[in-house]
Amino acid sequence: MSVDLLFVILDYAGIGFFAYSGGMLAARKTLDPFGAAIVGAVTGMGGGTLRDILLGSLPVYWIAEPSYLGVALVGALLGYFTSPWAQSLASRRIVLNWADAVGLSVFCVIGARAGLAAGAHWSIALLTGVMSAAFGGLIRDIIVNDVPLVLKEDIYALAALAGAGAYVAGLSLGLPVEWVTLGAAALALVLRGCAIVFKWSLPAMKISD
Repeated sequence: MSVDLLFVILDYAGIGFFAYSGGMLAARKTLDPFGAAIVGAVTGMGGGTLRDILLGSLPVYWIAEPSYLGVALVGALLGYFTSPWAQSLASRRIVLNWADAVGLSVFCVIGARAGLAAGAHWSIALLTGVMSAAFGGLIRDIIVNDVPLVLKEDIYALAALAGAGAYVAGLSLGLPVEWVTLGAAALALVLRGCAIVFKWSLPAMKISD
C-alpha cells in the first residue's frame, strides 16, 4: 500500500469516527437529524479545517474534495440513528468515547504530517497534530453545551501530542513512513484508551472556599 493511499484511508476513517461520535452526542442531546448532521460534520472536519486555514492550504481539504463531507454526514447520521443501540447513558458514553478516541489517534498523525508537508518547524507540526485531533471535538462539545473533553480529560490532548510527537520523531530517525504512521496512531489510541478504561488524568487544581 502506498503512503498516500494509507493517509487517504486514515483520513476517511478519522472523519467517519469523529462524525459518528458527534451524531451519537446529538442524539443524547435530543437534537433532530439535521442538527446531528451539523454537529457530526463539525466534529469530523473542524480540526482539519482550522489546520488548513492556519497553514494557508486553501481551499480547505473538504471543499477541494467534497467526498469528505459525504463521509462526515454519513458518519453523523449513522451515529444518530444507531444511538438507541446503546440503551443506557453509561454504555452510550463508552461508545462515544471510543469512537472519539479512534478519530483522535488518526488525526493527530494526519495533522502532524500536514504541518511538516507545509514546511513548518517540527514544533508547529506537533501543534497542528493536536489541533487536528482536538478542535473538532472541542467545537462539538461547545455546540451541545458540554464542557469540552480536551479541557477536562487531560490525557485527551496529551495522547494527541504523544501521537504527533512519535510521528515527527520517527520520520526524523528515517524509519519507514508506513510503520511510523501506524505506530504513532496506535500509541495515541492506547494512551487515550487507557485513560478511558483506567480513568487516567492529571491532578486538577482544588481550591477550597
